Amino acid sequence: MDDITRAKYLPIALIATGLVFIFAMYPLMIWIWPAGWGLTPQQPEYEQIIIGTFGILGIFLVLAAKNPSAHLKLIWFTIWLNLVYATIMVLMVLADRTEHANLFGNVPVQYLIAGVLWYLLPRHKKRPS
Repeated sequence: MDDITRAKYLPIALIATGLVFIFAMYPLMIWIWPAGWGLTPQQPEYEQIIIGTFGILGIFLVLAAKNPSAHLKLIWFTIWLNLVYATIMVLMVLADRTEHANLFGNVPVQYLIAGVLWYLLPRHKKRPS
């Protein structure tokens, strides 16, 4: 995929990711699939921190979709945050089997988001003339 095509799809991915962070994290952690998106047993303090952090990041990602090239640091932050978060969850699963559902819930989604955003970032920087 060339940079022009990436530039076309990156805002769509930013909006989709932002909306997931804003509107889907809370229902997934609390009502829909707590075992796959939270900790077992549920830990309200943890959930509030995660929901708040990802929610505000989601707002910034939606805003960044208007001009992604001006917000590359935010996009890189999102990529690394998702990689670190998912990796920590994998390590938690290895330490505590009650967290096993996370391997099928939030872990693949976090890695997917990081991968898609990374793939859609522009590959070539324009050289000053």
